[in-house]
Amino acid sequence: MRDDMHAVPPEHGHHPALCDKRHPRGYPLEERAWRRPEQIGASLAQDITVSRWLDLRTASRIEEAVTPSDHYFIGVALRTTRIKLTAEQRTIFEGIMPESTLYVSAPSKRLVARFDAPCDFLHFHVPDSYFTDRPPIAQRRPTQHLNDLILLRDMFAGQLTRPLLGRGEPVDEPFARCIGQTLAMRLTRLEFPRTKVGALANWRLRRVQDHVKQNFHRSIRLPELARVAGLSRMHFAAQFRAATGYRPHEYLLAQRVEHAKALLNTEAPLVQIALAVGFCTQAHFSAVFKEITGETPAHWRTRASGTAAPGPV
Repeated sequence: MRDDMHAVPPEHGHHPALCDKRHPRGYPLEERAWRRPEQIGASLAQDITVSRWLDLRTASRIEEAVTPSDHYFIGVALRTTRIKLTAEQRTIFEGIMPESTLYVSAPSKRLVARFDAPCDFLHFHVPDSYFTDRPPIAQRRPTQHLNDLILLRDMFAGQLTRPLLGRGEPVDEPFARCIGQTLAMRLTRLEFPRTKVGALANWRLRRVQDHVKQNFHRSIRLPELARVAGLSRMHFAAQFRAATGYRPHEYLLAQRVEHAKALLNTEAPLVQIALAVGFCTQAHFSAVFKEITGETPAHWRTRASGTAAPGPV
């Protein structure tokens, strides 16, 4: 492993002052270090538990963790961040990880993460018995496709975990476990490619991400992104999804929504914001924004500004 990938000790890896101390009851375990809940007891060994990793620092920092030998680990990004994931000295992902990205780590797997931006993750610690002992899950042969690190963009996972954010209302532990169980069951039903596709090379990925960042306001089609990456459309699309968990078009829409959030902090009309970030109509912008964030642009703006919520938009 490279020298810059050494793990930061727990006492330096995460500042408690930067943690969200207002965890609703749905977060029975608080993480003092990445993927290391503060309390580990019988409940962790017997049932699904939920913890949250919230780190508001902007400087780069390194964390590492090994999944327990009798557990699977599911992480869901609650906000867009920039991250590098390394497993067995192999880079799994490097770049912008969008909100609702889901990643899974099998038992006994070691993972190193370099965070380059503020991040917020919901973590589910799932006993392997959920995948081996309990029908109908056992019928899905999950361990055949979960032994390697899985990284994917799953809008359903983002929508499913939003109720656990609380918004000030407490969430009880049984409900949190129910969310974890649903995620575990979903993983057993997802279709994964029979042939493993290599991820897009980092230098190609950076070129594509930079191109999208500079041109998100206009129409960008798959052939254009493939040319930027220097690959055929078919090879680019498959490798891009393996590297990011996104289809290229999904990634473009997500980036437009992220830029729209910044503009929603201004008083610009919604139709103006929609056109500025590359949508042809306000209706399409609102539909995509709600699909990705779970809120309409108008409600997101109202909540961000702290004013009273408007009627349906």
